[in-house]
Amino acid sequence: MNDTIAAISTSSGIGAISIIRVSGKDSIKITNKIFKGKDLSQVQDHSINYGYIVDKDNKIDEVLISVMRAPKTFTREDVVEINTHNGIAITNKVLELLLLNGCRLAEPGEFTKRAFLNGRIDLIEAEGVMDLINAKTEKARKIAMNEVNGEVSTLIKNLRQKLIEILANIEVNIDYPEYEDIEEMTNKNILENVENISFEINNILSKSEDMKIIKEGIKTIIIGSPNVGKSSILNRLLNEEKAIVTDIAGTTRDIVEGSIQIDGIVLNILDTAGIRKTNDIVESIGVKKSLDLINNADLILYVLNNNEIISEEEKEILKKIQNKNHIIIVNKVDLKKKIDLSILDNYIEMSIKNDTGIEDLRKKIKEIFKLEKINTSDFTYLSSARSISLLKKALISLEDVKKGIEENIPVDMVEIDLKNIWSTLGEIIGETYTDELIDQLFSQFCLGK
Repeated sequence: MNDTIAAISTSSGIGAISIIRVSGKDSIKITNKIFKGKDLSQVQDHSINYGYIVDKDNKIDEVLISVMRAPKTFTREDVVEINTHNGIAITNKVLELLLLNGCRLAEPGEFTKRAFLNGRIDLIEAEGVMDLINAKTEKARKIAMNEVNGEVSTLIKNLRQKLIEILANIEVNIDYPEYEDIEEMTNKNILENVENISFEINNILSKSEDMKIIKEGIKTIIIGSPNVGKSSILNRLLNEEKAIVTDIAGTTRDIVEGSIQIDGIVLNILDTAGIRKTNDIVESIGVKKSLDLINNADLILYVLNNNEIISEEEKEILKKIQNKNHIIIVNKVDLKKKIDLSILDNYIEMSIKNDTGIEDLRKKIKEIFKLEKINTSDFTYLSSARSISLLKKALISLEDVKKGIEENIPVDMVEIDLKNIWSTLGEIIGETYTDELIDQLFSQFCLGK
């Protein structure tokens, strides 16, 4: 944190502008060494300055340089941003000169990491920065903005404040029992307050699951035996020839990916290899991948052939998916019916050949995930798996506290449990954290952010 870092903050390629960002105590000093124009150490704070990047006597590029002094910057360090013409050679040369003159190449997400470590943002706001970059829909953008501007963090801070008030009253009762004007914190009082907090957490969690779907989308896999029409269904959903379609069984041997939007929610769709017993080594690897994906999918589209009797192998798959979100697609209804529909649940009939059933599939997906209800104007909830899992952990601990109170455990034992819950909530916003968590979280950011 004592060194000065630099990185390219815009995507490489040919374009109008590229930005190289520099942060640290020597940002202005180092940039001054390669800049021909005003003395950057003397310019006004938060100013834009015209000049040239130079390598000794050679002009490299005509630039605009923004100078921003600590602490009123994103990282709360001195920050310089060099606006160059966006060409790979130009941008890389400017970065090279900065590194030769004392900067270190920033690690992925290191600018945002410094903003967090210097108290500029909390962990939810940091995650919001990355979510904003990755947002694929308008709803996802709104969620990210609420994370970035601190509105989501306020939910957690309010919960922690309520816990602090309970803990403070418990402490006073333990340390100063002689004061008669202090409200006595009995197990009954604590239980009532804990139940109110539990109610709030349950409400946040129910909304947050919807936010997670909006942000991450629905991981959807298409499975079924070879030649039942999986690839054709994928192509029809995407409205493009993404997957190869032939009459030869086993054409799809690896995962084919694509994405669509339904009511502003992204479906990340994977077309998998046909599931069957095979001696072909390559195909068997694809089949294994298909079976493995079932466990991690949010939605399974299981395709059966209307013109064939359900095999024992297909019945096994039906058992495997029965407790998961699934839709059974009975394809090829344009052919003679041989399938027994009475053993199927949650199915639709489809004929890709006659272009029927796709809208029924979209409708089913909307029903399963209640997408019409998700279409909300309130996007101020958690959306990352990390924060949601921590909030669930806090809720489970609160339930244990409630059981303990009902069993009349000593109030000082209740206090210890409540402090642990307060600490767990602190992990969500980064009030308490481990170095390993921070390194892992920010390593997922792009370079220069």
